[in-house]
Amino acid sequence: MAVPEDRQPLIATLKKAAFHLKDAGIPFCLAGSFAVYARGGESVDHDIDFLIKEEDAGRVLAALAEVGFRGEVPPEGWLVKAWDATEHGDLLIDFIFCPVQRPVTDATFRDTDVIAVSASHMPVLSATELMIHKVLTWSAHYCDFARGLPVARSLREQIDWARVYRETAHSPYAHAFLFLIDKLGVMSLAEAGALSAAV
Repeated sequence: MAVPEDRQPLIATLKKAAFHLKDAGIPFCLAGSFAVYARGGESVDHDIDFLIKEEDAGRVLAALAEVGFRGEVPPEGWLVKAWDATEHGDLLIDFIFCPVQRPVTDATFRDTDVIAVSASHMPVLSATELMIHKVLTWSAHYCDFARGLPVARSLREQIDWARVYRETAHSPYAHAFLFLIDKLGVMSLAEAGALSAAV
């Protein structure tokens, strides 16, 4: 898969981090916009996100510090950050252990596929979980459906929409988004609801 020119420095940093996490034996998976990209989809974001378990956060920062990354423990309490000093500037990776109030567990890592990301093989989060994460970011303070539409359209055949419906049912913003993409012909809200109820 060709890498867009504006993403090449980020891809190099992503591959570097993945290599050293694998070398250190730390479980992880690629998430966020680059996971969408790895799955052949389209995203409007350009962030590097990895999922890790909370108990591995310190090990991640230590392993990457050994190869020149600068670590940061922000106050949010659900991620750590690492900066890669490159000729293109300091490039950021977020290592998230509790995305959208859903702690990362061994089950999270089972919900992945090993995919080549610019010739580097790594576990990539499922399209279904990527969609769930995207819609659960929306709230009264932030709700930009335009950022979710490209993901839904480009990955729709890979997404278990019944599971998305079921696991986001508590969010009115998620339901509004599913209603919208049903009207746009991306998925069937009625079918997703029926299949969800049958589980």
